[in-house]
Amino acid sequence: MSAQPDAYFEALDRALLHAQAWLASLPSRPVGPRVDADTLAALSAGPLPPAPTPAADVIDELASFAEPGLMAMPSGRFFGWVIGGTLPAALAADWLVTAWDQNAGMRFATPATAVLEETAGGWLLDLLGLPPGADVGFTTGATMANFVGLAAGRQWVLEQAGWEIDRDGLTGAPRVRVFVGVERHEVIDLTLRYLGLGAPIVVDVDAEGRLRPDALAELLNASSGPAIVCLQAGNVHSGASDPMGAAIDVARRHGAWVHVDGAFGLWAAASPRSRDQLTGLERADSWATDAHKTLNVPYDCGVAIVSRPEVVRRVFGVHTSYLIAADAAGEHRSPGDPFEKVPELSRRARGVPVWAALRSLGRAGTIALVDGLAANARALADGLRVIPGVEVLNEVVFTQVCVSFGSDDRTRRVTQQLIADGSAWMSGSRWHDRDILRISVSNWSTDAADVALSLAAVARACAAVDVDPARSADAKAIPPRPTAASTPHATDDQD
Repeated sequence: MSAQPDAYFEALDRALLHAQAWLASLPSRPVGPRVDADTLAALSAGPLPPAPTPAADVIDELASFAEPGLMAMPSGRFFGWVIGGTLPAALAADWLVTAWDQNAGMRFATPATAVLEETAGGWLLDLLGLPPGADVGFTTGATMANFVGLAAGRQWVLEQAGWEIDRDGLTGAPRVRVFVGVERHEVIDLTLRYLGLGAPIVVDVDAEGRLRPDALAELLNASSGPAIVCLQAGNVHSGASDPMGAAIDVARRHGAWVHVDGAFGLWAAASPRSRDQLTGLERADSWATDAHKTLNVPYDCGVAIVSRPEVVRRVFGVHTSYLIAADAAGEHRSPGDPFEKVPELSRRARGVPVWAALRSLGRAGTIALVDGLAANARALADGLRVIPGVEVLNEVVFTQVCVSFGSDDRTRRVTQQLIADGSAWMSGSRWHDRDILRISVSNWSTDAADVALSLAAVARACAAVDVDPARSADAKAIPPRPTAASTPHATDDQD
């Protein structure tokens, strides 16, 4: 017997009430969780209940249990890692996506979600100035968006070398050399492992982590064969982007595929104020970004863009008797099926919240969002510079600010004291062989009041450490990072 619609209503009503209570708590609650995972694990220990529990009661229990263990990541005072909040329209759209329960892989089976994603993809290409004929796929996050772009690149460069990877696999294939800047994100190495391409060839960078085109040219000249050049839009520490035009010129002379990892920094291309940082971006072959960062949609929404649809569809396309073609007549029209552009055959319609976010913002609102994040980063940097003993280490060109408080020991103590204070959350990291406090401005709701409160929290942390170091939060809670992490090779949130 099928469930009656009203079977959902009470549980959904309870979920709405708990969600509203959570959102209402964000302006005043401490940013960090109040209990740790081990405490929660002890509380949740026990066997599976022997009998059913009403759905509404389950939701009440869930909310009550989770609340003290939640971090206020949607808060305007959360600057840890690179994690955005969620725009109201995107949040509500995500609820609808769950209620609709569509498997968004096939255009014929789920036309509404397919067309909404196609529309969102077209808007993204226009906003970012990318080729209008490119394929846009929605992945679980930036890791898989990079996977898509690099998988397409692997396919293309091996085909150019005369190797049929679909038939013969990688065994015996020409080596695909992948060139990346020293300060690439760890996700690139991870993706190359997924693809069986091995470790990349690292290219020297400048003081802000930007790849040096002359160093790239020297390395490409030193060997031959299939090549992929992976550029970065948005260094996770400095926020700087590789010189796209010059690096792409070098890559083109060697017949290389160019992929751009732009998890958060690709959005700089949406604004006239920051677009010149990415001049030449449109000449790359593939791009990856994450809509849960700068665009502020819910998690589970990477964006993979490939300029050659025929290549990416050869990598991910599947044709079987039970998968209905792109239209009722069995013809594959130009948009293609969603499953041909990403690794998953079955998935939720994760591009619909992107449509809702862009529809609610419009062009002007999207530009204002990007500009506002960068302006708040500059305001934080300006405010930090006037606090005694604080040094801003990077050129604040986008949304990232890196700070030292003197010695590594003092920096760790201030960072821990700031986290213990709870008014703001900024994450520790290591850059240029120094322990730092790294600030990522990614939330649409951050305003001047949040900036002021966060600066005051940093000042309090500095004062607490300086007045009585013995009673300040124990620096041992943030241990010195291992020597291997002292290189500029970045690690951050990029799911």
